[in-house]
Amino acid sequence: MSGKLFLVPTPIGNLEDLTFRGLRILKEVDLILAEDTRTSGKLCKHYNIETPMQSFHLHNEHQKTEHFINEIVNGKNLALITDAGTPGISDPGYLLVKSCIENSIVVECLPGATAFVPALVVSGLPSHEFLFVGFLPQKKGRQTKLEKLSKEERTVIMYESPHKILSTLEQIIKIFGAERKVSLSREISKLYEETIRGTAEEVFKQISDKPIKGEIVLLIEGL
Repeated sequence: MSGKLFLVPTPIGNLEDLTFRGLRILKEVDLILAEDTRTSGKLCKHYNIETPMQSFHLHNEHQKTEHFINEIVNGKNLALITDAGTPGISDPGYLLVKSCIENSIVVECLPGATAFVPALVVSGLPSHEFLFVGFLPQKKGRQTKLEKLSKEERTVIMYESPHKILSTLEQIIKIFGAERKVSLSREISKLYEETIRGTAEEVFKQISDKPIKGEIVLLIEGL
C-alpha cells in the first residue's frame, strides 16, 4: 500500500509556533525531507524528534524527487519541511507535490506558519483581495515586473532580503509613486518583530539610517 506525503509548516521564528499536529506527524513519519538538515536539526532536537532526516532543497530537488516518490509508492510516509514556513511558498515543494499527484499519491498539507499572512493582517492595507508574488526577479525583468504590479488594484505582497530593501523601495517610489502606502514587516514572531507603515517615501526615510535585519515582507497598496 502506497504511503503519503505530508507538508508540515515549521516556525518562522518562535519555536512555539509548531502545531501539536505538526509535531505528531514529524514523529510518526518514516522520513523527514528538510531544506537544510542543520537548521531543521535544531527544531528536531528542541522537540525530541528522532525521525531520520534527508536533505531536499532547491539544488537537488530535480535529482531526488523520483527517489522519494518511489519511497512513498513502496509504503513509506514522508514529511517535507523547509527552514521556516510552509513548503512550496517561495521554498521547495512544488515539484514533489506535482509528482505525487501524477503518481496518485495522497498529499496532505497541514495549516501553519506562513510569513505573509500575519504581515498582511497587521498592515492596515485591504486584505480581502491580495496578490502574493514571492521574491522579485534578481536582475533581469525586475523593473518590468514592478511596472506591471504598479497597475494592480489588489494589495501586493512580496518577500525581500535586508540588503535589497532600500533599492526596492527606491524603485517603488519611482514606479508606484512616493505617496503609495506600504507596510514593511520583519522578524515576524521573533523577539524584535517590527512593522513599519506609511507612504513609500516615509518608510524609505525611516529605514535608510539604520541597518535592517531579518527576512522582510513588503506590502504595497493597490490602486
